Amino acid sequence: MAAALFGFCLGFAVLSLVKSGLPPPLVIWHGMGDTCCNPFSMGAIKKMVERKIPGIYVLSLEIGNSLTEDMENSFFLNSNRQVEQVCEQISKDVNLQNGYNAMGFSQGGQFLRAVAQRCPFPPMLNLISFGGQHQGVYGFPRCPGESSHICDWIRKTLNLGAYTKAVQEHLVQAQYWHDPLNEEQYRNSSIFLADINQERYLNESYRKNLMALKKFVLVKFLKDSMVDPAESEWFGFYRPAQAKEIVPLQESLIYTEDRLGLKEMDKAGQLVFLASDGQHLQFSEDWFYSNILPFLQ
Repeated sequence: MAAALFGFCLGFAVLSLVKSGLPPPLVIWHGMGDTCCNPFSMGAIKKMVERKIPGIYVLSLEIGNSLTEDMENSFFLNSNRQVEQVCEQISKDVNLQNGYNAMGFSQGGQFLRAVAQRCPFPPMLNLISFGGQHQGVYGFPRCPGESSHICDWIRKTLNLGAYTKAVQEHLVQAQYWHDPLNEEQYRNSSIFLADINQERYLNESYRKNLMALKKFVLVKFLKDSMVDPAESEWFGFYRPAQAKEIVPLQESLIYTEDRLGLKEMDKAGQLVFLASDGQHLQFSEDWFYSNILPFLQ
């Protein structure tokens, strides 16, 4: 009954958007070290979308009360708290009540997936993840922006104790740190990624809510040297107990056990795997318009 009601509500939301004559609104979540409104990143993306889809409402998420807080929170505000804040913000935004599309960049990709899994109302229609680390990272090779001192500190902290309680609670990147050499410790101590990937116990609502997406688009960057391993952007990861051999999504437990419904979504054509021949988050306007725009209209 609950699943049928949810499907009815989603269908009603889509129908309401169609009747309104307006394009579906869009929510954007930036990555580590970035802000909502940087004119060279999220600000430029917002303008690209608005230029091609007249009348669209675009919400670029600001986590905090200023751009400085927004950037700092991408490093130091607990991921679960960030997701809670975004769910509340979305629920109160009158422009989003009939449903919305979402685009997450880098860590914003897995954060918006958590929104889809945890907060199904208003409904997320399509989710597009650009370089999201959906199976986590095991390495911290580069860092964006002018925050090299922060990056150096994070590298040292993760190497020393990514799974200690204090680090897990207060360092965002530790919350999706995935050590293939110690899977048990990862599952038991990860306060964010192990939860949304259903690696401790099965939360059926997470699975149902993710499967309600019309399309889940995963963009991988073929020359990515920031995400380790880059295959995490397509839900691939290292085989347990080593850090060399990669297991693709379709051979992983998260797929074969269908913890998130990805196997069922894949068979139904709801999963879309795209690749961009560039470094992390590097793509051309033409590539964006050709490959991404169809999911936003």
